[in-house]
Amino acid sequence: MSENYKFVQNTKCEYFPCHECKNTAEFNCLFCYCPLYMLGNKCGGNFSYTENGIKNCADCTLPHSKGGYDHVMSKMGLVMEKGKKRD
Repeated sequence: MSENYKFVQNTKCEYFPCHECKNTAEFNCLFCYCPLYMLGNKCGGNFSYTENGIKNCADCTLPHSKGGYDHVMSKMGLVMEKGKKRD
């Protein structure tokens, strides 16, 4: 089975690549905006928090890496659980 759906690249994007990387040929744009942001410190990425408590993902390339798709999909259960909770 083909796994082409796991990788998308948009080299014409004005922000490409949006993170510093060693090999732009492997930079995956599929998760342009990370669906794991809402997981806070449970996302598994390389992030920090600003002085104001805002999550800063500028140094995280996990969703853009070769195994990024599989990592994001492994966390989607947590994202869906968080989305089901009501105030």
